[in-house]
Amino acid sequence: MKNRSSRPWLAAALVLASCAGTKPAAPVATTAATPASAPTETYPKGVGLDMADIDRTVNPCDDFFQFSGGNWLRNNPVPSYASSWGPRNLLGNRTQDMLRKILEDAAANRNAAPGSNAQKVGDFYAAAMDTAAIDRAGIAPLKPELDRVGAVRDAAALRAEIIHLQDLGIGVFYRVGVDIDEKISTQYAVQLNQGGLTLPNREFYFKTDARSEKVKAAYRAYMQQVLELLGMPAPMAQLDAATVERIETRLAKASRTPVELRDPQTNYNKMTVAAAQKRYPALDPKGLLAGLQMGKAQEIIVGQPAFFDEVNAVLKTESIPDLKAYLRWHLLRSTASALPTPFAEAAFRFSQAQSGAKQQAVRWKRMQAVTDQTLGEAFGQLYVDQAFPPAAKARALEMVNNIKASMAEHIQTNTWMSAPTKAEALKKLAALRVKIGYPDVWKDYSTLKISRESYLKNLLAARQWENRREAAHLGQPIDRNEWGMTPPTINAYYNPVMNEMVFPAGYLQPPFFDPNADDAVNYGAIGGVMGHEMTHGFDDQGRQYDAEGNLRDWWTPQDAAEFTKRAAVVGRQYDAFSPLDSVHVNGQLTMGENLADFAGLTVVYGALQKQLQQRYGNGPRPKYDGFTPEQRYFLSWAQLRRTNIRPEALRQQIATDPHSPGQYRTIGPLMNMPQFQAAFGCKEGDKMIRKPADRAVIW
Repeated sequence: MKNRSSRPWLAAALVLASCAGTKPAAPVATTAATPASAPTETYPKGVGLDMADIDRTVNPCDDFFQFSGGNWLRNNPVPSYASSWGPRNLLGNRTQDMLRKILEDAAANRNAAPGSNAQKVGDFYAAAMDTAAIDRAGIAPLKPELDRVGAVRDAAALRAEIIHLQDLGIGVFYRVGVDIDEKISTQYAVQLNQGGLTLPNREFYFKTDARSEKVKAAYRAYMQQVLELLGMPAPMAQLDAATVERIETRLAKASRTPVELRDPQTNYNKMTVAAAQKRYPALDPKGLLAGLQMGKAQEIIVGQPAFFDEVNAVLKTESIPDLKAYLRWHLLRSTASALPTPFAEAAFRFSQAQSGAKQQAVRWKRMQAVTDQTLGEAFGQLYVDQAFPPAAKARALEMVNNIKASMAEHIQTNTWMSAPTKAEALKKLAALRVKIGYPDVWKDYSTLKISRESYLKNLLAARQWENRREAAHLGQPIDRNEWGMTPPTINAYYNPVMNEMVFPAGYLQPPFFDPNADDAVNYGAIGGVMGHEMTHGFDDQGRQYDAEGNLRDWWTPQDAAEFTKRAAVVGRQYDAFSPLDSVHVNGQLTMGENLADFAGLTVVYGALQKQLQQRYGNGPRPKYDGFTPEQRYFLSWAQLRRTNIRPEALRQQIATDPHSPGQYRTIGPLMNMPQFQAAFGCKEGDKMIRKPADRAVIW
């Protein structure tokens, strides 16, 4: 989904490394290394954790990130085509191999029924992979769109062209779409939000440090290179690039920061279309809605009213030629991947400055990703048929139910929350919907025309189809069968306005979820993700939505103040983490994800204890690979987040990503958990252990 309400939160992944050929492990030591004289014992081998990845020269109570995966980190450098590398990438490669086979089979099938998913997926991928045809065609497929921009002569024609580009999924100046009304979750509403920038967010336009200046230099070079590829003389390309930067800087100055965008209340501003028309006449909201098939709307939700004041001013004060330069640039930027090779290479060089990747991923991987983004559920049906057994869904649901029961117990026994707030929290938890694997009702692509004629035409047609499908929701009942991710996605999310959490089939496979692994490993891996997504409903953002998904304050003032005080401790802890010189984690930007990690780990630990009690009663609990279930739980969580990342990508992540770097997602919650301290026999004074008075405790 497109707007802020769907919030598909990134969940990192755990890769399964084979234990074959490794020696049985000695019991874990809480000193730097197992003493040579320590007695050895033989333990049964476990599934899901690779003992060879553990660095036993590191004390787990000093640095659990390095202890749990230090050997893996040394042996798995970032490949040249990637900006970061973790177990999730390895699973991604395995999944991509399967998806490639599906796509190549579909592309080779010239006898697929016209209009079928197989025909559309096969033709889309075949056209995308035909680089010879793309290079031969040059910019001819885009020429009708470029000519439309070139034909603009006045303000009325400019507004019409903005509408047309929005219809094609090219977000010039702002983003507009139909999504659920966050304060009336039984209705859809038109929503306008800030946008229209090439750089990742407003901060990049104003920072003057060396790293930011390098990215801005790449941005300027990117624009000039692409405009020259279009056929512009170098001086004109340079002039147009400077014009685009000047207009985008105006938009950036009026934009809210990433932290400000996290406040759902201040980003919800409903007004009548008539009021919006009066406030933003140059924008012409009434004409915009009519042109995008949203004309029946009587109200709109404006995310950032001051930003749209500036858009209105830009449209009034900038010259038509300069505004055309801005539109032309975003048209080119949005379609670069579907243009001849030099355009795609220029786009990669710009992304390279941000990510640090040394070379571009091979084309089939890039086009597989675009096919998934564009025809995700048509493609996803072909994937699910091969990759997702029903037993996986049943086991996953069982785990979710156990974690829900643990969360309910944590709410009921909470010592700082009052009875009225607890009642509302339990009501919300009971109403939580869970989606596993794939949609119950698939998207109907029957009206979308896809052929092998042109990759670019297919891309624009699919974007327009999706925008119009979304617009058609207006005035209709809420479609609760919709998914914000495709089935092969190795990820999960919580959507507060639907009060639902979603786990695509791509996530529910080894090593994230392995039916052959012991409970501790599965609860630490996919269970940790489930707890994370579930407790997003109670993080600093999610707690503002009620059981029905309405943005409504259901907390007593005292409880809200207590929550805020406790969350602030988490924020301060993460502000102090510094992975690079002079670069600190932003505790406010990452607050929601950090709170979900804290709460999720605690809640799922409780669920694991219940599962172990049911399985073993008060009897002994088996060790695998020499580790107790509790130790394997924390190891599973940590190995899921081991990541090598390039410095450029790490800086970019800290500036833009609501998730903390993997090392701090590993150690941050554990430093506050007495359960971790007990599991590994840590003592106060160890680096992984905070003093009780300094610990963050939410649930």
